Amino acid sequence: MKHNSTDSYEASPRQRLRDLGIAPGVFVPGPLNAITDVTGVLVGHATVVEGATIRTGATAILAHGGNIFRDKVPAAIAVFNGYGKFAGSTQIEELGEIETPVVLTNTLATGRAIEAIHAHTLAQPGNSRVVSINAVVGETNDSRLNDIRAGRPDISEIRAAIDAANDGEVAEGAVGAGSGTVAFGLKGGIGTSSRLVPFKSGETFSVGVLVQSNYGGRLLVDGVPWSASPAAEDKDGSIVIVVATDAALCERNLKRLAQRAFGGLARTGAALSNGSGDYALAFSTHESVRRTPERRAGIALMPTLPNELVSPLFEAVIEATEEAILNSLCMAHTVEGYDASSGQPSRVEAISLEALARCKAR
Repeated sequence: MKHNSTDSYEASPRQRLRDLGIAPGVFVPGPLNAITDVTGVLVGHATVVEGATIRTGATAILAHGGNIFRDKVPAAIAVFNGYGKFAGSTQIEELGEIETPVVLTNTLATGRAIEAIHAHTLAQPGNSRVVSINAVVGETNDSRLNDIRAGRPDISEIRAAIDAANDGEVAEGAVGAGSGTVAFGLKGGIGTSSRLVPFKSGETFSVGVLVQSNYGGRLLVDGVPWSASPAAEDKDGSIVIVVATDAALCERNLKRLAQRAFGGLARTGAALSNGSGDYALAFSTHESVRRTPERRAGIALMPTLPNELVSPLFEAVIEATEEAILNSLCMAHTVEGYDASSGQPSRVEAISLEALARCKAR
């Protein structure tokens, strides 16, 4: 959604990485090649664009469409470099579960995102006596293209992202929490990808990834260096990686899954610098591990995949993370905005799809 847009912000047609003939990895993507290929997962955006200075927004990821506070899901967080904020992380680490939507937004909107999650959760049927909520919020700093001091998105705009969440195709690029982000000196944003992992038992599990890319290094596209001007070779910045799977994993193996997402980050040429904030959150939507009120009331058996069977999922999350990041670049359009640190207009170019098509990584 757009709010009070008064400039020419409409995107020219963009293409995803696979549309250009570049297909990282060996596993097959799901039907949408998106995190919403994982059973139950919903995604919503609020894109906030106003005048010449506001380029920001929020992205919400829901583990399922029910009351997440009552029917919690197992989860784990991994931190590669902790130069950032990830609200709710200590309780996830302690209890191994999430009980709210996950919201991504800009650095200074973190508190407002918590308030939006509170409002959403308290309003749900069955939560009339709730007095404590562990809101989960990740952020990156979009001040190179956005007047981050202006108080946007506000609480109502962030809540709109939660309300808009659905299980269909996921908009990518300069949308939602990726509206003002920059990666490798190019326009970054929201990207997503998925992988289907077949097992010898005949079952197939999905692994889906969604990223908010806002970091730097020396870009690699499917292993091939991308030539860029020195100004484009930023080092600092942040990324939030959200991983979902419908495999029945406990929080310990979900943490291992989240850690492997950084393998996909490294494949893109990330600098992993002192000033980077690199966070990965993983959760499982499988019904057998959902933490319902009945299961939390006593001893419950929750069948999970054993350690010996999780390695293919690790490989899948590496592939999906790499492709999600590259999709965030491919789907983003050039954005003109406002650099809040200098008080000057700014412009960040999108990666050239024509150049990518000419020099396919394979």
